[in-house]
Amino acid sequence: MNEEITATCELFAAIEGGSEFWSKEIRSLGALGTRDKLLSGGYLESKHSAGKISERIKSLDGEQILEKISESDSCFISPSDERWPICLEDLKAPPIGLIIKGNLANLSYLTTSIAIVGTRNPTSYGSRIAGDFAAGLADRDWMVISGGAIGIDSYAHKGCLAAEGLTVAVLGGGVNRNYPASNQAMFEDIAETGLLISEVMPDVVALPHRFLIRNRLIAALSRATLVVEAAFRSGSLRTARDAAEIYRPVMAVPGPINAPTSEGCHRLISERCAELVSSVGEIMELVLPLEVR
Repeated sequence: MNEEITATCELFAAIEGGSEFWSKEIRSLGALGTRDKLLSGGYLESKHSAGKISERIKSLDGEQILEKISESDSCFISPSDERWPICLEDLKAPPIGLIIKGNLANLSYLTTSIAIVGTRNPTSYGSRIAGDFAAGLADRDWMVISGGAIGIDSYAHKGCLAAEGLTVAVLGGGVNRNYPASNQAMFEDIAETGLLISEVMPDVVALPHRFLIRNRLIAALSRATLVVEAAFRSGSLRTARDAAEIYRPVMAVPGPINAPTSEGCHRLISERCAELVSSVGEIMELVLPLEVR
């Protein structure tokens, strides 16, 4: 098997996603060069957990990693793969690789995709808006991307599925550890018609910091990001700011001025970080003139 691929798998399994340092090293030296430098002690003076990563790699085998991924009914792609979403290269820390469950042909539809994100504790208003907007986008043959969480994420995915559209869930954990468990049936539906995407090995559990790390992937995979409901301090605002950093349009749906669940949306709008939208038509007006990446 190609040594570059096996080295990529070993680095993928050993390094937590979102590291600008390791992304830069892999871009510069390649996966094989980075792995060999790690194993030879070339990063001993580094402050980027090089010692721990090196020890992990010593216990890993790239071919076994690929077998484990295959056993999860998924596949592994890396930047050398022709199916790799080039939009991810806009990130300061592109993923080392991705585990994909579903029909990989759907990756070609990322050029017409919108991320819908928001609070895990939505109001009935936010829930309805997320589902309606997702269905409206699906009717226009746009893919809907979200994070698979309870709340706005779930309503967005389910709205898209109900309209027989394509939806993508970018997970905070592995594809064998879908979180939350209450969404298991939804994840199965998404895998059947759309995609589940993960930046960690299949059995890695979802932890709070991994949700923040994966938010950058939601932002980068999408042509634009829509925030439906979000508190003043919210992970959804992190996704919005990740999108803005790579010059992706950000949109927000307004709510009642006294609603805590809309404070984050109003903050994005007032700070001119997001365009106010109130319909799918307005979303289309903002994204259709954009050049397809």
